[in-house]
Parts: sequence; structure tokens; C-alpha cells
Amino acid sequence: MAGPHLAGLGSILMLHSVTARPSNGLGLNDHLSVTPDFLDSAIADMKRNGFSFISLDEMIEHLGAARRCKVATITLDDAYLDNFVEALPVFESHAAPFAIFVAPGLIDGSVQPWWEVIEQLVMVRDELALPLIVAGGARASASPAEKLATARHLCELMTSRVPETYRQAVLDEMGGRQVATSPFMSWEQIAAVAHHPLGTIGAHTIHHYNLARLDEELALIEMRGSADLIAETTGVRPRHFAYPYGHVQAVGEREIRLAGEAGFVSAVTTRHGTLHPEHRDHLHALPRISLNGRYQQIGHLRTMLTGITTFANSRRRVVTL
Repeated sequence: MAGPHLAGLGSILMLHSVTARPSNGLGLNDHLSVTPDFLDSAIADMKRNGFSFISLDEMIEHLGAARRCKVATITLDDAYLDNFVEALPVFESHAAPFAIFVAPGLIDGSVQPWWEVIEQLVMVRDELALPLIVAGGARASASPAEKLATARHLCELMTSRVPETYRQAVLDEMGGRQVATSPFMSWEQIAAVAHHPLGTIGAHTIHHYNLARLDEELALIEMRGSADLIAETTGVRPRHFAYPYGHVQAVGEREIRLAGEAGFVSAVTTRHGTLHPEHRDHLHALPRISLNGRYQQIGHLRTMLTGITTFANSRRRVVTL
């Protein structure tokens, strides 16, 4: 009943990791990973229900034309290795276009996925010494409950107290280089996707920084610089951008303006929403539907695609900022 009124012109799906072998952690990052079987089932179910899968370029054209048909675009953030090894065969089997947003710093290892580093550090240590910049002292992490509380506390400090440009130094001081994190795609694999008939490579800043916490000059450098580095290594300049984190504390009017100034045709957030004709005027603030690893249920996806959860969450039909 809600679909005809709230579903709009289509949806952009958001994924991160796609693997049948998720890491054995505290559950802190379980929402970032779905299985290839679920991805396969989700695409198949959407196709049975009338959805066509199109590229990001085609989605932008679709919004401009405001055609009333059911379409979806698949996006993946961060360029986890499993996107190439485990997700790509699923996309190929369905002839489904997809886009992967790349942060070069994660690819070359100059920055680590701090959300995973924190979880792994807490997992392997019963007591964790905290650098002074994040309050100093030590934090007990022996029992499962203590470990989870410590990990959540550290994540909050990392996103609120530690400057974006100093976060890796804090992780290094805590021994972050000594723990294993998820592997990312190589530049050769990224280039292969850029030239794949179904693939699109988008930009995701250089160092996966929260742009809203940077001054304007550095924020623009991060945005343009990520596109420059990707173009140099793949031969294809990204036309599309994904804001790291993408929530209300990471993307505001300034960041939307900068995405346009950086030369991107579109930019996606992590805000929950379906796409509507009005989004043709907000191409740098496009919402997405998240395939959340904690809710790998087809019924849940069907509900989100109707737009009813968009309205329930925001009391708005059209979500931009």
C-alpha cells in the first residue's frame, strides 16, 4: 500500500563487506558485512518484483527524466577485497551493475580501518592502555561485557575527541599495526573493476576522513585528491563520490557544496531513503538503502524499498540533508 506513494523512482543500495567468512569479533561491526548468498537472494528477489539494476550514471539520467519505473543501483564502500573475490561473481551472474567507492589511504595502508582495529585490540587484550589524547590511563577489558563496553567507548572517543588527521598516530601508539584487519582490494583489482562492463569506481576521500571535522581547504583536497589518485592508477577519473560515514555529523551543506566544486556528478550519503524526482536538484545528497548485516532478511529489504521506513525514520518522503 505504501509503495506507490513513498517508493519513488528507485533506490541506491549500500553495502560494505560481502563475505561468507565474517571476522570473529565482538559483533561491533557486524552491520557492515553481508553474505554472498544474501546478496544473491536480495538481487534475485528484487528482479522478481520488477526491479531493474542500472549503473550510477544511468541512475542520474533516470532521476533527470523522472521515469516511473522500478530501478536500483548497487554501491559498496571502502573496496574490501571480498567485493572483488566474493561479490563480483554474484553481480556477474545477475548482470547487475555496481559501484565501489575507494579511499586510496586504505588501499596503500597509510591508514587502517580504525573501527576494526579497535575491535581487534580489545579482543586480544585484557587491559588496554589509552593514549593521553583519548583520556589516558588503562581500561579493563577481560570479560565479554567489559570488552564490548571498552570498544564502544573507544569508538566514541575516536570520532569525537581524536582529530581526523591524528587518528592513525593514536592507533599506532596503541599497537594497532599488530592486529589483523580485513584486506582491501589491490590497485590492479580496482583498475580491473574500473574497466569491467558492469563496474564503476567512485571516490571516497584519500584517508577516509569525516569531512565535516576538517577545514574547508583540507576537505576539498581530500575529495579532489582521491579522484586524482584513482585516475592516475586506473586511467579512469571517478564521476561519483561517497562521503565517509555519511551521517548528519559528517555531511552538511558545506560538504554538499564541496562535492560539486570537486567536480563530482553525484555524491551519496548514508542517510536512509529512496529516490524521488526532487533528487534531481540534490544530486550531491543522495540517500541510500543499507543492506545491514544484522538484518539479512528479504522481508526487511522489501519493506525498506517501499519507502515506508524512510517516512517512519524521518517523517519525510524525500531525504536529502
